[in-house]
Amino acid sequence: MKIEIQKYRLDFRFEAGTSRGVMTSKDAYFLKLYDHEKPETFGIGECSPLAGLSPDLEGNIQAVLDNCIKTVSGIDNITLEHVKEIIPGTFPAIQFALETAIMDLQKGGRRILFENDFTKSVQTIPINGLVWMGNKELMLHRIKSKIDEGFNCIKIKVGAINLEDEFTLLKYIRDQFSPGQITIRLDANGAFHTEDALGILDRFSKYDIHSVEQPIMAGDWESMEKICDQSPIPIALDEELIGVEGNELKIQLLESIKPAYIILKPTLVGGLQQSKNWIELATKRSVGWWVTSALESNIGLNAIAQFTANYPIDLPQGLGTGQLFHNNIPSPLSIKDGYLLYDQKESWDLSNLD
Repeated sequence: MKIEIQKYRLDFRFEAGTSRGVMTSKDAYFLKLYDHEKPETFGIGECSPLAGLSPDLEGNIQAVLDNCIKTVSGIDNITLEHVKEIIPGTFPAIQFALETAIMDLQKGGRRILFENDFTKSVQTIPINGLVWMGNKELMLHRIKSKIDEGFNCIKIKVGAINLEDEFTLLKYIRDQFSPGQITIRLDANGAFHTEDALGILDRFSKYDIHSVEQPIMAGDWESMEKICDQSPIPIALDEELIGVEGNELKIQLLESIKPAYIILKPTLVGGLQQSKNWIELATKRSVGWWVTSALESNIGLNAIAQFTANYPIDLPQGLGTGQLFHNNIPSPLSIKDGYLLYDQKESWDLSNLD
């Protein structure tokens, strides 16, 4: 097999603020996997680790990518079974990239990993409108913009500005829109201190919040179990899933913490097959879920969206990040009135990666 890896810097259209800091750009690595019988045909996958979250960045990512090139080059016919053999579990973003490149190549290198109603432009996917952190005035402007754009589910990142300002923002929404009109999700990214979390969640609950993602830092299962049990708002686990491998440990997490939801980011949990495994285990335990992109370009977003569309979708998904970058990869993906759609009339433009 022939494989190429290209580094590509994605530049944000604005300063993207979270409780972990502000981002203006991020690096992605695109894996191109070529058909040795048809050199012009290739599958592509995206390794797009997140600073402060992705285990990939805690190790020598370049060494693993170099080893991936060397190992894959010695394989005649690569399959999905090779992914875990080639890439350690501590590099989930690379696992996702290689997995999706293989899937794309197996389907003829058309960027169609799954033949479903989404890729046939029959189905659209409801998504939440993401409101990034900023000062109160900027966040208020962003909230208004998302509502004007037709989103009926708004996800607001909290935990970085003054709490009273956050309550003011939520009051603004609820003064104008009922829970039936606008669903509000909050994402704390682990920003709250354990001893303060339940009190903060109680105050947030006055604004009819759908769910709160990761109220405290990941790793303290005992405290998270208590919060899930006593919180007036349903709790969704996000960062808590990172690094949790194997059915035994996944089941232990789900059955001990008992979250209302889990949020699946394939870049952070090791790819689409691992996400499928989480969905199966969660569903058996009546734990809800939705899928979220992790600031990938349209290459990664495309794979995640097609995967998500294989399931009955009864909740808005977190797949609206494709518009964040001014140098994204042009694709058939677009957003209209709070829905992600795949327009077969549009084509991919990978000229920036030549």
